[in-house]
Amino acid sequence: MITFPKTTVCIIGGGPAGIMLGFLLARAGVEVTVLEKHQDFFRDFRGDTIHPSTLELMYELGILERLLQIRHSKIAKMSVQAGDCSAVMADLSHLPTHAKYVALMPQWDFLNFLASEATKLPTFTLRMGWEATGLTQHDGVITGVMANSPDGPATIPATLTVGCDGRHAISRMAAHLPVIEEGVPIDVLWLRLPRHDSDPENGLGYVNYGRLVVLINRIDYFQVAYLIAKGTFPQLQEAGLPAFQQSLARIVPFLSDRVAEIDSWDKVKLLTVQINHLSQWSSPGLLCIGDAAHAMSPVGGIGINIALQDAVATANMLSEALRSNSLTPHHLVQVQHYREKAVRRTQAFQIFAHRILNRILQNPEPFHAPLIFRFVVNIPGFKYLTARFIGMGLQPQHIAQHAETL
Repeated sequence: MITFPKTTVCIIGGGPAGIMLGFLLARAGVEVTVLEKHQDFFRDFRGDTIHPSTLELMYELGILERLLQIRHSKIAKMSVQAGDCSAVMADLSHLPTHAKYVALMPQWDFLNFLASEATKLPTFTLRMGWEATGLTQHDGVITGVMANSPDGPATIPATLTVGCDGRHAISRMAAHLPVIEEGVPIDVLWLRLPRHDSDPENGLGYVNYGRLVVLINRIDYFQVAYLIAKGTFPQLQEAGLPAFQQSLARIVPFLSDRVAEIDSWDKVKLLTVQINHLSQWSSPGLLCIGDAAHAMSPVGGIGINIALQDAVATANMLSEALRSNSLTPHHLVQVQHYREKAVRRTQAFQIFAHRILNRILQNPEPFHAPLIFRFVVNIPGFKYLTARFIGMGLQPQHIAQHAETL
């Protein structure tokens, strides 16, 4: 077992929350090490939406212009085609931000960009190919991380360990933090189909025949989300690929000339949707944030941005105590107290949306938008309020000016 020199903060997980937190702590002068179990960030079918609240954080850091040099597409309005009714559900053009749109960018590009900015800082270390296997502790206090490194088993002692390792987090399991699960009636199938320049733009989805299909414009292709009732993927597979192809073409007719490209179930990935939360985000020496503390549904595409807001709040609240070596368990509890209400209210909205989606999935007939839907989407200000919720979240964060921006 190799024991490395002690670091002030060891972050488990090199996703958006982990890289962002490491970047901000290092920017504040805190020594930080981020462990990422993969050798690179290249994983498909991850969330690729960078919302206005996150783009505003990039502006505050002075790196927005560099980020937007990476190839991306934009959504300024989010619309839905619900049977015979087309409606704009959210208009982001009125948000109080410098970038009034959602940027659609592969997550690996975003993570590579953030990591490259962070590695310019002398107190930031990113260790790729390091998989956390457990936590070390002494007298009930978490004192660091055990990991499998490219050179064998290793230990990294740390004043604070932060779990940013997602919904299957080794951090929370090793610390025996209890998870409270919410019932979720849907799952999502992810796939990709070619995109043509003549294709219509749509920032939300198509509802019909007991299905919701969302198209995410990745410039050269669509990343497609196909909602199903939870646990019904085996039934779809038994019905066969031709039936699945026909279903896609019926819901989104302009895709009919390319659905045959889904010629194997290997091209269809199942995302098991979860909503859960920890009743306690921390124990002495350990804090969990992002999906490790509260798994979000893909509804609204806001999970990444919630995790990033967790990271910003954590850096803002803990940097001074970490720099002065005065961190206490109370500091960690305060992070949860500050963030939990916004997170739980967002999850409550997602749970409500799931109930509506589940009703849609129960009716395979042609969809006719009910009168109440037509009324609500035409209420003055509706699309601006939804834009505020989706684009900014309930508790938008701002960068504390601990150090000079890059």
